[in-house]
Order: sequence, then C-alpha cells, then structure tokens
Amino acid sequence: MQTGCIRLLVIALLAGSAVPAWARGPWRASGANTSGWALMTPEERIAHQARVRSFTDYDACEAYRSQHHALMAERAQQQGVSLNHGARDFCAHLRPTGKD
Repeated sequence: MQTGCIRLLVIALLAGSAVPAWARGPWRASGANTSGWALMTPEERIAHQARVRSFTDYDACEAYRSQHHALMAERAQQQGVSLNHGARDFCAHLRPTGKD
C-alpha cells in the first residue's frame, strides 16, 4: 500500500513541475522584462510591479506603460546608459480581442 502512495506522490510532483513558470504565480518584474529596472529605486520597483498587476483596462495600462517608458528613457539619457528595449509588453493580455 505504501508503494502506491509514493507512486501517486511522485506523479503529483512531476505534474506540478510541468506547469509553465508564468502560470505558477503573479508576474514578477525583473531586469530581464522591465525597461529601466536598473534605473529605479527598490521602492519604485515594488510600486511599479504592484501598479502593473492592478490593471484591468488595456488603455489605462498602455498609458502607464508609455509614461513609464518615457521616464526610464529620460533617466537613461541623463545617466548616459542604454535602455533595455527587450522588455515584455505587460499590457498585451488586456488588449481587446474583438469578442463580446
């Protein structure tokens, strides 16, 4: 009987690890996916991540994203560094699909 329980536990653990990282939890900002990550203070990073997670409307999200990108581009220019342009479009999941 113990062998069956162990087998079920192993199967459950393997099935859980098959879930993609993005599906395991909320979006997490990082230097790899956020324009200007290195140009923000730790407090700004936390506030940015919370703000991004709060959006339910595409237009509001896109307005914030544009404003954030402009601010980070300005900071980058002032500091003489390049801005990471490989960031993910965090508003894309809110884009209207045309389905009602």
